[in-house]
Amino acid sequence: MIKERIHHLRAIMAENKIDAYIIPTADFHESEYVGDYFKARKYMSGFTGSAGTLVVTLTEAGLWTDGRYFIQAARQLDGSDITLYKMGEEGVATIEEFLVEKMPQNGVLGFDGRVINTKFGLNLKEKLAHKNVTIAYENDLVDSIWTDRPSLPKDAAFLLDIKYAGKSSNDKLAQLREELKKQDATVHIITSLDDIAWLFNIRGNDIEYNPVVLSYAIITLDKAYLFIDQDKLDDKIQSQLVSDKVEVKDYNEIYEFVKTIDVKESVLLDTNKVNYAIYHNLNQEIKVI
Repeated sequence: MIKERIHHLRAIMAENKIDAYIIPTADFHESEYVGDYFKARKYMSGFTGSAGTLVVTLTEAGLWTDGRYFIQAARQLDGSDITLYKMGEEGVATIEEFLVEKMPQNGVLGFDGRVINTKFGLNLKEKLAHKNVTIAYENDLVDSIWTDRPSLPKDAAFLLDIKYAGKSSNDKLAQLREELKKQDATVHIITSLDDIAWLFNIRGNDIEYNPVVLSYAIITLDKAYLFIDQDKLDDKIQSQLVSDKVEVKDYNEIYEFVKTIDVKESVLLDTNKVNYAIYHNLNQEIKVI
């Protein structure tokens, strides 16, 4: 089964002229834990641990994980033709070192840019620059293989009462804007789910045991945008967001929206959290803090 999936992936890679493809353990928000929709690495490798990265080339496949999972990974990868790379062990190549060795000159490295954080993506681009490697980040190749993929969660969100939140979302937005000014920033892109839950006093059930809602936020000095599945918002939440002058947009709309941010703006973001696709969709002349 795993061999068939890897074989299918390689066929798609060959069609798209991709020499290596990375499948991390991540959602679009760099969450520590992810929902079932995002468990592509588990689906493609058979390894069920909470942390690991699968890298597939046209001739090899490797899985990198840490010491918590060496025994489990060895057992679950047995017979899959996926090599286990024990992270942190002496003499074991890192993902970057592996790709530097294996990528051909003028090759193409692929990944879904929504599940790779900006810092890692830029680091790979820099390490592979001497080979003139192109990054292809626009497509989720696993999606066409994973035919019974779980859907994104649809559970309703809810407001956290101010007696628990301690401060209104309006007050928090005002406080955030003061911090923006101190940083000489005019736009703040937020993708970390716990930060968004805190900022808007919204909670949800989109990740097991984590009271968060899949969403993105963009805060400017005079506007706020929340990108979320609007079916999750009841009248109470909608009313609160209107009161706070927050404009609600569809969850996936952020990727086109960031393209419209004016080149004169200064954008504050965390490269460890904001995904590569969002960063790459910004006008490259924009000052990023």
